[in-house]
Amino acid sequence: MVERDVSPRRHQARSRAAGRHRGDVEAAFAATVDALGSLAYDGARVSASVIDTTSGRALLAVDERVVLPVAGVGRLLLLIEVAAQLEEGRLHGDRLQRMARDTAGGPGLWQFLQEPTLQVPDLATLVGAAADAWATNALLSTVGIEAVRLRAESLGVDRSAVLDRVRDRRGPDDAPDQAVAAAAELSWLMRGLALGEVVDEATSNRVLGWVSLGMDTTLVAGAFGLDPLAHRGLDHGLQLVAVTGTGPGIRSETGVLRGPSSSVSYAVTVGFEDDSLQRRLAVVEALRTMGADILDHVHA
Repeated sequence: MVERDVSPRRHQARSRAAGRHRGDVEAAFAATVDALGSLAYDGARVSASVIDTTSGRALLAVDERVVLPVAGVGRLLLLIEVAAQLEEGRLHGDRLQRMARDTAGGPGLWQFLQEPTLQVPDLATLVGAAADAWATNALLSTVGIEAVRLRAESLGVDRSAVLDRVRDRRGPDDAPDQAVAAAAELSWLMRGLALGEVVDEATSNRVLGWVSLGMDTTLVAGAFGLDPLAHRGLDHGLQLVAVTGTGPGIRSETGVLRGPSSSVSYAVTVGFEDDSLQRRLAVVEALRTMGADILDHVHA
């Protein structure tokens, strides 16, 4: 999969809301449209989708079918395959060996632990909680990229894919990105997980259990005011499950936020020239603006 050729002007943020209350929905996400639109006019590649978790009604769509690199967000597809294989009995509590192949650093904790082997469910926990690079590579080597691809296709996900293992450096013979995705598919995938419809309820619950431990609330979820290290339970009527992906020039997040009045599934990716801290902070600020609009919607 490759990114579509989209100019900044064509990439202007636009909101399309379904249902009788189209104007009300657009107004609810007006700040998001302005923030993402400003990034697009500045040359960033922007894709975003927000849908009502219960009904599937579109609340916001910003070039939602454009395929962009999403870095660690691709681990969501990996975890779905791992969970499905555990439920099917093809994977068990096997202990996998830690290997420094392709990544001597990267995010996560396993590289700093004394234990050289861990069971598959523990590795999935590290991947869900901390986007652990070494655990990701161990699981991906075990289940295989092809299995992840076939599982995604069976779920109707044909624009989003894991392309490669986590690497410190990418050479000319490596895939250009770790993973790519379309925001529309990510938001629908998160909705399916929340409803227990991805493969089956048991598989969905396994995946939700792993990613609900996610400790990165620096992007969209930074607007929710939750404890970044402990947000599995209700907190002021809110419950969050989110997956983030970060890298040079990439900021991406997909998740589900339940609130007192409604629940939304969302995804957003911004690809940008990461040539200054100011430009990077502008992206983070725009994503938090989107988070504020989401929070207002579920807390209305």
